[in-house]
Amino acid sequence: MDQDNQRGLYVPQLEKDSCGTGLIANLDGVKTHQLVEDALLMLTNMEHRGACGCEPNTGDGAGILIQTPHEFFEKKCKEQGFDLPAFGEYGVGVAFFPADRNLRRQCRVLFDDYIDELGFELLGYRKIPTDNEELGESAVSVEPRMEQVFVRPTEKLDPRALERRLYVL
Repeated sequence: MDQDNQRGLYVPQLEKDSCGTGLIANLDGVKTHQLVEDALLMLTNMEHRGACGCEPNTGDGAGILIQTPHEFFEKKCKEQGFDLPAFGEYGVGVAFFPADRNLRRQCRVLFDDYIDELGFELLGYRKIPTDNEELGESAVSVEPRMEQVFVRPTEKLDPRALERRLYVL
């Protein structure tokens, strides 16, 4: 059997990939606003990676990952009416809820039950401020409501066990 027939529909000559990643870090673990600014600049400079839609202002999305900004979260959670435990004793995640209020309420009930089932206490939610002015029409039409969810374990866990359980959540 010749080589072409052994690979089926896959044609290596047509292979291309537009995905890209970058890393900007402070090796001492110091949190600075400059790191965030540099990371956002890096995203701007990665426009060449593709993943654009037909609308010039609609793409696949991109973002940055930073250390947990505990002091910032403490302030914002207090504004929402709940307090955070000490750094490292809670978890925070991003939930993408439906824009529709009734559907969002249903999703929250299911999610809250799952939080409890996994041995966490729900501390609260925080709506993430967003600005969709620059988004294309197709992106705006399916834009979710983004919220941060804050939880803490109902039992004392070592950091690795907490991370694993949060990952499942």
